[in-house]
Amino acid sequence: MKTIAALQTLVTAASLDIEPTPAELDAIDREMPLIRAEVELLDAQIMTIDRPVNELDARRVRRARNRVLAARRDLTNRASGTAMSGGAA
Repeated sequence: MKTIAALQTLVTAASLDIEPTPAELDAIDREMPLIRAEVELLDAQIMTIDRPVNELDARRVRRARNRVLAARRDLTNRASGTAMSGGAA
């Protein structure tokens, strides 16, 4: 009987206690308003899953969706503003 052995090295990281880098933490901080807005939208959508949607629920979802769009717009504008100003000397 032949034994089966792995021909490739392991794919997992050497240590699972890897902390995020300062750059990754800064990126998370920049995206936090968008993350919060998306969580609010998800909460509003979850509230309407098991019952008929009334006018108040529809308004709540619509406002949460608008907050997500505004947060995405702001994040994109900040990212493009830093990219444009970073190249100027």
